[in-house]
Amino acid sequence: MTVRLASYNLHKCVGTDGRHDPARILAVINALGADVIALQEVDRRLGARPSALPARLIEAETDFHVAEGPKTGPDSLGWHGQAVLVRRGGRVLDIDGLALPGLEPRGALRLVIAHEGAAPFTLVAAHLGLRRADRRAQWSRIAQTLRGAKGPALAIGDFNEWSSKHGFEALTGYHVHAPGPTYPSRAPFGRLDRVVTCPNINIVRMGVLDTPLARRASDHLPIWADVAGVLR
Repeated sequence: MTVRLASYNLHKCVGTDGRHDPARILAVINALGADVIALQEVDRRLGARPSALPARLIEAETDFHVAEGPKTGPDSLGWHGQAVLVRRGGRVLDIDGLALPGLEPRGALRLVIAHEGAAPFTLVAAHLGLRRADRRAQWSRIAQTLRGAKGPALAIGDFNEWSSKHGFEALTGYHVHAPGPTYPSRAPFGRLDRVVTCPNINIVRMGVLDTPLARRASDHLPIWADVAGVLR
């Protein structure tokens, strides 16, 4: 048995055709078949950062619940534009927001999750900055969190790193996995969305959900990974 994790940058539910369409975002989310999904850009960028993906639609159209954690604003779905969906039956034992260094306001979510048949594991969901100098500092903060976790730990998200060799220096002893090209979704070549695992977690399978709908729904394609090493 494995646990399927996924990550999806929603681009505030605005597709490559310029339409704001949360319903097709949820269709892509449902097609992933995941147990836990880290979402980025779930809120609008300006003002009070109101949600771009209505929580009522998630409740009505999916088998997920939103992990209840810190919010950027009173009408936000997430923390610095990020939220984590957990399939019903899974439990969030702990959650908090991490403030990340850098010129842009960035943050990550740290969760401890117990899914059916799985021992608790720590997940850091992150959307990192545009400057590599900032990302290196942000990885130092995340690596500290991963190393302080009790039990298996991993990170997933849009890491905004174009290089396969540079930018991950703080992750000595961890494994960085790039399931495939995800950006831009119409003709993807950038492997910006990735997974980081501790040594006692194995990725059995991983991939990118590349469908005609996914290419229209957002400017990123979602990734998924079936992980072992978090089981009882």
